[in-house]
Amino acid sequence: MSRREMLIERYADDLRNKCGIEPDMDLLRKVTIGCGPSIYNADASTVAATQPHELETVKRNYLMNKLGLPNGPELDEAIDKVIEVYGRSERNKYRAVVYYMLCRHFGKESVYA
Repeated sequence: MSRREMLIERYADDLRNKCGIEPDMDLLRKVTIGCGPSIYNADASTVAATQPHELETVKRNYLMNKLGLPNGPELDEAIDKVIEVYGRSERNKYRAVVYYMLCRHFGKESVYA
C-alpha cells in the first residue's frame, strides 16, 4: 500500500470514528490528491483550528479559490461547523478531512469530477 493510500485510510478512519460520517472513498481520494504534497508534511497536513489566520487561509484558498464560493458569513459558519463536528479538542484535524467535509457541506463534489 502506498503512503498516500495509507493516509487516505487514516482520513477515512477519522471521518468514521471522530466525525460519524461514512466517507465516499472516491471523493476522499480526489480531495486528498487535490491537497498535493502538503499531506506528507506534518504541519501542512493539519488545520490549526485555533489560529484565525489558518481558518482564513482555508476560507480563501479552498472555499473561495478551489470551490469558487463567494465570500460571506456562511463560509465562516461552515468552517466552524466542520471544526465542531471534527471535535474542537481533537489535536490533529487533517486538512484533507476538513476539506472533504466542506466540499460535502456545500455540495461541490462536481469540482472533483
